[in-house]
Amino acid sequence: MSGLEVLVGTHVVATPSDMESLGRQMGRLVRRGDLVVLTGPLGAGKTTLTRGIGEGLGIRGPVQSPTFVLARTHPSLVGGAPLVHIDAYRLGSGAELDDLDIDFARSVVVAEWAAEHAALVADHWWEVEIDREIAEPAGDEDLDADVPRAVTITRRP
Repeated sequence: MSGLEVLVGTHVVATPSDMESLGRQMGRLVRRGDLVVLTGPLGAGKTTLTRGIGEGLGIRGPVQSPTFVLARTHPSLVGGAPLVHIDAYRLGSGAELDDLDIDFARSVVVAEWAAEHAALVADHWWEVEIDREIAEPAGDEDLDADVPRAVTITRRP
């Protein structure tokens, strides 16, 4: 089991920089075989958190949203586990997630929008829910604005 147990609970994250910092802390604690499932609305900070996880792992970047390619693999620069970053938003089923042929056992996998599919590819995973602490932005407001987020980390099941 990874060291993320020390982060279980809710964290208030004030800025995107703080979100990346929490990610770096997580990246130093996760281990090969860990699946981290990120949930939250558009603009909540899922990719920003993943960027920090990648920095903490010491991977080759840059970490960008894998929306159009579904998954990106970032090899380690320090001899550690690679980071596989998945965007499962467009996947129709857990079988499609499994069809990506990800090496879950030897990688740290961060999967956005995959909460409903996680049980089909792992017995246990970390769920990270990111909630905007204010109302969703309307119109042209910046989704990445410096507004507080509540980040809740739990172990499933």
